[in-house]
Amino acid sequence: MLTTNEIILIGIILTALGLILSNKLRTDVVSLLVLIALGASGVLPVEATFAGLSQPVIITVFSLFILARALEETGVVQWIGDRLRLLGGSSEARLIVAVMLVAIGLSFFMNLVAVGALLLPAVLQAARDSNIRPSKLLIPLSFGALLGGTTTYFATANLLINSVLLEGGYVPLTPIDFLPTGIPIIIAGVLYMALIGRRLLPTRDSATLQASARSLSRNLYETYELEDRLWEFFVPPWTRLANANVRDSRIGEELGVTVLGIWRDHNAILTPEPDEVIKPGDYLLILGREDRITHLRRWGLRPGRPDGERHYDPEHDYSVDLTEVVIPPRSTIVGKTLTELRFRNKYGLTTVALWRGGRSYRTDVGKFPLQVGDALLMVGTPTQIRTLAHETDYVVLRSGHAARPRKPQKALIALAIFALAVAASLVRVIQPAEALLAGALAAVLTGCLNIDEAYRAVEWRVVFTIAGMLPLSTALTETGLAARVGGLLVETFAPFGSLVFLGVLYLLVMLVTQGLSAQVTAVVGGVIAISAAAQVGIDPRAAAIVTATACSSGFLTQIAHPVNVLMVAPGGYRPSDFPRVGIGLLIVVFITLMIGMVVMWGVR
Repeated sequence: MLTTNEIILIGIILTALGLILSNKLRTDVVSLLVLIALGASGVLPVEATFAGLSQPVIITVFSLFILARALEETGVVQWIGDRLRLLGGSSEARLIVAVMLVAIGLSFFMNLVAVGALLLPAVLQAARDSNIRPSKLLIPLSFGALLGGTTTYFATANLLINSVLLEGGYVPLTPIDFLPTGIPIIIAGVLYMALIGRRLLPTRDSATLQASARSLSRNLYETYELEDRLWEFFVPPWTRLANANVRDSRIGEELGVTVLGIWRDHNAILTPEPDEVIKPGDYLLILGREDRITHLRRWGLRPGRPDGERHYDPEHDYSVDLTEVVIPPRSTIVGKTLTELRFRNKYGLTTVALWRGGRSYRTDVGKFPLQVGDALLMVGTPTQIRTLAHETDYVVLRSGHAARPRKPQKALIALAIFALAVAASLVRVIQPAEALLAGALAAVLTGCLNIDEAYRAVEWRVVFTIAGMLPLSTALTETGLAARVGGLLVETFAPFGSLVFLGVLYLLVMLVTQGLSAQVTAVVGGVIAISAAAQVGIDPRAAAIVTATACSSGFLTQIAHPVNVLMVAPGGYRPSDFPRVGIGLLIVVFITLMIGMVVMWGVR
């Protein structure tokens, strides 16, 4: 019969899961509510409730964020991304392998969402250079990052599960323990994607490119010849174009330029019809050579902004470009509108279209509350686009406009610091948390980034999610609920053998991962799996490896992991695309993991 504390704990867990699945509150907020509920209900004493903040895993996680940012700021990560084109050439299969291997390598020490965000522009540029659709490369990028999570000790879910082992009094995992099963999984997974999975990938354009008219496609400059350029002009009330339709303006006949788009207020009109009226206050996107564009100034049009005349410099380049921008997970602007953000005033960029849920929107784009994964088609000068690329709340997908590393002269220093910190963790010279914290401090002291940049590098939402969820693992153990649930699993599946038992654990945790945060799944699933394994007589570390691998197996849904969400709009993906490719990969991972359990961990 359930005890009072067990009943309360079940209520807390179910409420937390409901809030997370409903998307009414962010996961970090829910985690902190769980922490408060555990203490206020008396399920845990106050000192145990706040113990999560002092766990080594917290130090490890924020130290990794700082080290990763140091590599980014000094250009190490950009250099790796730029090698993609050279590694892959023009072969789709080779490029898929290259993308996956680079993602796997970076995910060894970086947050998976950061891996996706950093490589996304480079992969899209490689796709353009090789004339390969982005949809052929972005699922491999996401799946590569997830596969990397099966191998590294430093993945957040893996660190959490190891923390559960430590708290339970078991021998903890070391960074080496993930390699015997992780490396075969990587090899098998990459081979599957190169030989079979790539044939199941859809052939589609980027969602933002689908949102634009054909004349605004990725082949724009090829279509209209390389001499032509894009320009943005404001229409004052006194110009001859004001209140004239496109046909009567004779802009094409007299000047030989093309009006590609008109936007007024929050509405975008792409490839306007000949009878579309040009109104005072409109912005025109015009394609034409510079010698023709000079005539527009004589007609009274102003380059860029309404106050362009006052600040106009004849030597300044007023040409504009198109770029694609995606709202990444954990962006601080989620839920806000472009109008509220005063986006155009701040960055000088015009948002032409928004892609969301398989549909493009061109009306009142500035009034849409932004969501994770939204893709925006924007127009502005290269300088303005590069400015936006430095903002962590946006991912600019045109690598030509990507933010340049601020301290490239420190690249070798940052790389050496990172290598030493990881090596010290691997050989256990000191504890991983100490080694990585020392590395993060060294990055600051050597000028790879300053202390303010280090603080900004930390994904505090992740840190507080972990701090809030760790006491939950303690509560599951202390109340006996983990042992009770584990006992049910043992009673049901243990008679079929230890290997079947671990296989069922993997499948159960994997299924939960498709709809829940891997961090939440790691804590709840890890405690139950380790408790059940101890009852069966299986090495708890083997159960921890199985659970960690399951938490990285978010191959079936686009919401299984934030890195999947990041790929949806740029790849033009539909919900059915992930399971079509992912089921085969899931089978490959499962079989390889079970073989690893037999060979490396002696499970029968």
